[in-house]
Amino acid sequence: MSSTKQHKTRYIKSEAVKAAEDFIFERKKQRFPSFPYPVKDKYSDNTSNALTKLVIDFIRANEYHAERVSNQGQYRDNSKIVTDVLGRKRKIGSGTWTKGQGINGTADIHCIIKSKPVMIEIKFGNDRQSKAQKEYQKFIEASGGTYIIVKTFEDFYNWFNSLENEGI
Repeated sequence: MSSTKQHKTRYIKSEAVKAAEDFIFERKKQRFPSFPYPVKDKYSDNTSNALTKLVIDFIRANEYHAERVSNQGQYRDNSKIVTDVLGRKRKIGSGTWTKGQGINGTADIHCIIKSKPVMIEIKFGNDRQSKAQKEYQKFIEASGGTYIIVKTFEDFYNWFNSLENEGI
């Protein structure tokens, strides 16, 4: 009998993630100089949520505005629990989804960097842009904004550091 366990590949932080961790920690120490024992946050870019958090925290550590945006609708549960004639409890009815309030295809992160609007779409693994996201990208770029797709923190880090040369 052989075991067929799937082994996950071990996550190894890139140099960009390590540099961001150090930078965010130094900024935290500067911001709260009287706090005696600052805690160094641990970051990774091995999930979509972790990558999003790292990008937002890095932008904020550089003293720019960044916020996570979600345009998901809300589930409304219209079901009821009823008791039938035999005393058994039953769930009847169903739920519905209400539409989100934002624009379809909106980017995951909205930020302002050097007085310019920047929309960042996080795409992790095999994730690809939807048709609505492509239309949103065209709209932002036609409006004079910057729209970038981030697959790894290293890509974002290199783009962010190149802003000095490009003068975004």
